[in-house]
Amino acid sequence: MKNTNVLISGASVGGPALACWLARYGYRVTVVEKAPVLRKGGQAVDFKGEIHKTVLQRMGVMDDLLRLQTGGTDQEFVDANGRRLAVMPGEFSGGEIEIHRGDLARLLYEKSVAAGCEYVFGDSITSLTETASGVHVTFERGAPRTFDLVVGADGIHSNVRRLAFGPESDYVDFLGHYYALAEVPERFGAVPKIYNEPGRMVAAGGPKADAFFVFASPRLDYDRYDTEEMKGVLLDAYAGMGWLTPGILEAVRQTDEFYLDSISRVTIDRYAKGRVVLLGDAAYANTLGGFGSGLALVGAYVLAGELALAGGDHLVAFRRYEEGFRGYAKVSEKGNAGFFLAPATQSRIRMRNWMFRSSLLLKLMMRMTDGFANNITLKDYPSLLRR
Repeated sequence: MKNTNVLISGASVGGPALACWLARYGYRVTVVEKAPVLRKGGQAVDFKGEIHKTVLQRMGVMDDLLRLQTGGTDQEFVDANGRRLAVMPGEFSGGEIEIHRGDLARLLYEKSVAAGCEYVFGDSITSLTETASGVHVTFERGAPRTFDLVVGADGIHSNVRRLAFGPESDYVDFLGHYYALAEVPERFGAVPKIYNEPGRMVAAGGPKADAFFVFASPRLDYDRYDTEEMKGVLLDAYAGMGWLTPGILEAVRQTDEFYLDSISRVTIDRYAKGRVVLLGDAAYANTLGGFGSGLALVGAYVLAGELALAGGDHLVAFRRYEEGFRGYAKVSEKGNAGFFLAPATQSRIRMRNWMFRSSLLLKLMMRMTDGFANNITLKDYPSLLRR
């Protein structure tokens, strides 16, 4: 087998999942992550349908996920006085298995480290130079190294995609909304609640985070690594909002665990370029679309399996990965969560709430999302490789 020395950029979900599979198939894997430590925060993620469950079972992590799962939690839509208007069922927002992103990342990290994978935290790739036999990689802090293959599993703002394919503006479309997540010590009621005003949503105690925000906005210019500046963006956007919002914002001021980003979609015409390939949100993101973690998990399974089946021939494997996966990943091209979570007018807010009071519409939506989650025929790579 050739091309067994692989660098993965990104230690969230897709990167460690791919590391687990590649290590199982005999690859030497290094994962580089810009954050100084494994990030514990982030929104809850979920899995649904037979495809997701099959991959989790073949990975050998299903029992751990069931042990760590949060369980579906119903959330109430409320008015400014806290009166319930509608209920979003836990199975709608949380799928069949819901887990905190940080818990999932830690589980996959521990599994891949046990398999022999190397992790380098607090560093980032600065250049990629492909040669006939590999990719020469330079880093912000570490010494240059050469790898056979490089995988960008580093999110919607992928550094690998920028270096290998071109500027972010060529591939990322801003969808007119931003979202924010914050961990706060306060509990704003026993039941998770969601409050809307036109173009703005705030949720307290829900599965995504202790405090969760979505708001419409023109494109904003801010430093994604400056927490205080991002808090300022949020505070400006939510000035004057009713319900419990002033108290929630005050709690946000005090926390260090805060994240803000755009709701955007990635559209790219190819997943690979030479010895560099993209995985997860770097290739097929739709922020808050409900399929990101599932796509990353299944994508890692397919990419690793095709590399193993091809004996490390990256040209064959990357082509098969794209051919076998692009149709499944098309779900990332659908919808805009911002319109759903933060409707632009009161009438649209009422329409959204009415949808959750209609059991028929709710069943139809859930059936549709289940169809998207199962829309791929998986190869049984572990069995094929044992033949």
